[in-house]
Amino acid sequence: MSVIKHAGDAEAMCPYRLVLEHVTSRWGVLVLIELLDRPYRFSELRRAISAYGGRGVSEKMLTQTLQTLERDGLVDRDAKPVIPPRVDYSLTALGREAAEQVRTLAQWTHERMGRVEEARQAYDEAREIQSRAS
Repeated sequence: MSVIKHAGDAEAMCPYRLVLEHVTSRWGVLVLIELLDRPYRFSELRRAISAYGGRGVSEKMLTQTLQTLERDGLVDRDAKPVIPPRVDYSLTALGREAAEQVRTLAQWTHERMGRVEEARQAYDEAREIQSRAS
């Protein structure tokens, strides 16, 4: 069995999984959902994503996420030749399609979280009882 040494090798072996990872990554999900509403400038998008709570996204991580989604054809980067520079990010048609799917999954998760928490609690209790019996 050979070891994959380059990202290009991984992409060639399983391109679907790689795109799925980009779309469902921690920041990819939030970028796609936010851009469904409207185009954003970088700093606006960063603030909007950070408003979801938890740790905010770093400039470096947001830049990498946007570049990855742009490379996949999901995000459009529109750099305007003005001073100061203005760059707007928006979804492509393909990106809008992916973002709608991601938003549906996010809504499902939000609506079903109570049932997930119940299942987790039941699982943990059963494991605890099982470990005591051993």
